[in-house]
Amino acid sequence: MGALRTRAAVLREAGAWWEITDLDLDPPKEHEVRVRLAAAGLCHSDDHIRSGDSWARLPLVGGHEGAGVVEAVGPGVDRVAVGDHVVCSFIPVCGTCRYCSTGRQALCELGLNAAVGCLTDGTFRFHEDGADLGGMCVLGTFAERTVVSEYSVVRIEPEYPLDVAALVSCGVPTGWGSSVYRAGVRPGDTVVIFGIGGVGINAVQGARYAGAQHVIAVDPVEFKLKTAEEFGATHTFTDAAAARELVVDLTRGKMADHAILTVGVMNAEVVSQGVDMIGKGATVTITGIGKYHVDFAGAPFTGWQKHLQGTICGGTNPLYDIPRLLSLWRSGDLKLTELITRRYRLDQVNEGYRDLLDGRLVRGVIEFE
Repeated sequence: MGALRTRAAVLREAGAWWEITDLDLDPPKEHEVRVRLAAAGLCHSDDHIRSGDSWARLPLVGGHEGAGVVEAVGPGVDRVAVGDHVVCSFIPVCGTCRYCSTGRQALCELGLNAAVGCLTDGTFRFHEDGADLGGMCVLGTFAERTVVSEYSVVRIEPEYPLDVAALVSCGVPTGWGSSVYRAGVRPGDTVVIFGIGGVGINAVQGARYAGAQHVIAVDPVEFKLKTAEEFGATHTFTDAAAARELVVDLTRGKMADHAILTVGVMNAEVVSQGVDMIGKGATVTITGIGKYHVDFAGAPFTGWQKHLQGTICGGTNPLYDIPRLLSLWRSGDLKLTELITRRYRLDQVNEGYRDLLDGRLVRGVIEFE
């Protein structure tokens, strides 16, 4: 197999916008596969790289949500075969490291190259005029085709639409798992979710699925709050102070069992609001990304045995949970199609991110076919 040409959205420097260009794509090496993408999700994490809130080696092919069809495989591949429909996992799953073998695939040690974008052998598959380009989370789904590790894809049944399947790459499992797994929401709980974007809306779904009695959504954008109600939120607020008043009333002063923080750019104020929203033995789960230093009163945090924790991918296990989430969609227990606010072509990627930043999207999807 020789190199191919593929069209892709490339970020050349922080602060710039995505540039659509043609790149050379190497054939897959050992334990690698080439995927023809059908759809890719517009996640805020890619914009964190573009804005400079997070670091990555540049230039970079964007995109870490996606689904498509395996076109070619390298030597030694045994998880998937040519023709298989697959969902990309933004965290590779080797299956044998300390974390995978103890049921914590979201912490797989093969995720170490996420910000560099190179494959496990330290080399790159995207090239331009002799220069190496990495892929976001070693994927690069903002491209017609990409070469990735076999450990970065999960085979799914061909009955699932690939535009819907792309959603369970990141945003859905991260939000849903933040409620169901990481926070451990139980029937009757009171849950407050800050930020109703592509992750927060699925935290709402997860809390509802887990049986929470009160699911309270907080976001300054009315459109997102209306969407939250459609996905299971029992109450919605544009500011945290009003939400807190309701929590005091609903719980007779016991406060919330969980605060799940999924805002687009996390900051100390939101973390403090989350800590202030929960009661004794309760938990704040931070999913959003940002640069901040937390400052809150220590005595009630300690005396009430509050918990503050982070999460990646919602603590899900991609090999198990990606097919599981699609099965829940098929049975009507999870909304996926309704998540897609708007569809774009690859050359509209910047328009899509402007819509996201302006609060007009729950989830945008790039369609290649």
